[in-house]
Amino acid sequence: MVQYILLAIGFYILVKGADLLVNGAVSIADRFKLSNLVIGMTVVAFGTSAPELFVSVSAAFKGTTDIAIGNVLGSNISNILLILGAASLIYPLTITRNTIRKDIPFSLLAVVIMSCLANEFFTGKGLNRLDTVDGIILLGFFIGFIYYTLRVAKDASLVQKNIPEKKRGPLMAVGLVMIGLVGLGLGGNLIVNSAIYIASRFGLSESFVGLTIVAIGTSLPELAASAVAAYKRNPDIAVGNVLGSNIFNIFLVLGASSILKPLPLNPINNVDIAVAACASVILLAAVFIGRKGKLDRWEGAVFVCLYITYLVYLLKRG
Repeated sequence: MVQYILLAIGFYILVKGADLLVNGAVSIADRFKLSNLVIGMTVVAFGTSAPELFVSVSAAFKGTTDIAIGNVLGSNISNILLILGAASLIYPLTITRNTIRKDIPFSLLAVVIMSCLANEFFTGKGLNRLDTVDGIILLGFFIGFIYYTLRVAKDASLVQKNIPEKKRGPLMAVGLVMIGLVGLGLGGNLIVNSAIYIASRFGLSESFVGLTIVAIGTSLPELAASAVAAYKRNPDIAVGNVLGSNIFNIFLVLGASSILKPLPLNPINNVDIAVAACASVILLAAVFIGRKGKLDRWEGAVFVCLYITYLVYLLKRG
């Protein structure tokens, strides 16, 4: 019972830490007058991806690499199917032309690159893992993504209404960021330790725990940010947060984790990689079905149903 309580406490600290980090970081970014889309794909995406980063890095240090990889794959799948689906149920999401042409394909490219590196398609060594060299390559793509986003920021039209609406001074903003980082570190450590115990207690694989319990838990900040953004009729934040988070998860989270410690790829995870790739393809197709450039409520309902179907498959797989 103590482990379940610690798991719940870990999730609370994790989500609260991410909330403080996002609020502080967005307050700083707002001073530079960036657009909502840019803020969503960078500052908010980094803040809501921070739980995945801390959990995966912690898992890599502890040698539970299945949790590290499963956390990222599960989070990316839930981000598109569950979170964008739920957000569009709250309010139909308008998706910009630039997002359709560049951002969604870039998130798909991230999955493809990770799959090729993890399966050693380029070297043919047959080790099926992400090692230090692979991590450096992923971080290189991450730097390229940040450069691309900063270029977009120069052309993006400024939107006055950014989150958070409450203005904060620079010292307060920096303080929130620092407290948020501490919370993320503490919460991530509690979650990994509790997840390992639950997996061993019930005979569940670490991959299953990473793809479900840990992935959904670390995706709560994305869910909260996108749901609130949709409720406030701000689709740029909702969509940018999810796509930016998915790109951060693969290039930054897996890149940093594999540099610290090689991450072996369980062959069964190739199915999850395929699902993550299909989720991006489905999102790209959805914006051309029905009202072009919009993710309507009925499409959101389909997304959520697809995610539930995936969870059922994971339960049967164990």
